[in-house]
Amino acid sequence: MNDTKPWFMSRTVWAALVTIATALLGLFGVPLDGVDDAALVDAILQAVAAVAGVVALAGRVAAQTRIE
Repeated sequence: MNDTKPWFMSRTVWAALVTIATALLGLFGVPLDGVDDAALVDAILQAVAAVAGVVALAGRVAAQTRIE
């Protein structure tokens, strides 16, 4: 495995974070019966990808040098 990606684009990282968050929320008594962890991870990854696209576009618009 030689390819790299930012940590926030990793499905495994987000699945772990969602699992931790749902466990903590359950510990504090928040009802989570209808939460589908896999669907939540997919939604988070889609949101992260959308934000990354906006940041990339904004960075290119604000750049001071040309692309060759």
